[in-house]
Amino acid sequence: GMGCINLFGGYFCLPQSAHIIITDRDEEPATTQPPPLHLVPLLTVPAHHGNRQTASNQARRISAQCQVGFIADGFNYCTDVDECLLFSGICQWQCVNQPGSFRCVCPEGYQLQGARLCQDINECETGSNCRDDQVCWNYFGGYRCYPRNPCHEPYVQSGEGRCSCQSPSACRGLPPTIVYKYMSITSERSVPADIFQIQATSVFPNMHNTFRIKAGNEGGQFFLRRSSNISGMLVMTRPLTGPREHILELEMVTQNSALSYQSSSVLRLTIIVGPYAF
Repeated sequence: GMGCINLFGGYFCLPQSAHIIITDRDEEPATTQPPPLHLVPLLTVPAHHGNRQTASNQARRISAQCQVGFIADGFNYCTDVDECLLFSGICQWQCVNQPGSFRCVCPEGYQLQGARLCQDINECETGSNCRDDQVCWNYFGGYRCYPRNPCHEPYVQSGEGRCSCQSPSACRGLPPTIVYKYMSITSERSVPADIFQIQATSVFPNMHNTFRIKAGNEGGQFFLRRSSNISGMLVMTRPLTGPREHILELEMVTQNSALSYQSSSVLRLTIIVGPYAF
């Protein structure tokens, strides 16, 4: 470290360990004291064009001697460049300044990809706390555990994520099948965006299929577009901010007017919105 000594008309810098000897004009210092230091005041430049050019040249010479990540401060010293302030957005999430450089860090649930980007960690592959009767679902920035058997009475599990209602009396007025699906999206995704396709698994002649959002769209963030007689596309119409979870019930109604037949099936879609836009 250096210390600053004020002079009439200027100043100079000394190391903290330096000894300063004060004597009368005609008095000689004791021979046992350290020899006086040879002090060189900092360059003082009068305010005219030629000397400003000289000072500028000197600053460039000093700057050239600074290591990468440092710059001359005008007082013959090299000071650290704060890249985090100088280059906004240099890191995808957060920038940490270091002497002579910087480093990028990522939030929990992400790992650094390269030097500046953040990549989601798939906790379902690296290890989760889900129980044996639960299934792990990874989303951007974390994971969640859902029951392997999502069915509730009077439905029984008939496949992975599929529940069937098999009692004619108990199932009257209910969709015969409910399918459970999950998906993940990032926060503040640009809209409109096609995010999920619903499709009929069985096709019968002379049957007409219609698609609608039965529940979960009270905020009007989604729209279900009919793509064909056997498929529909879920469109996100408003950007969503996470972390949060949306549960939509998408219904496909199948009917045949000639046979006076009508049936429906429901897809219960859980949309997990991550906390960040990456």
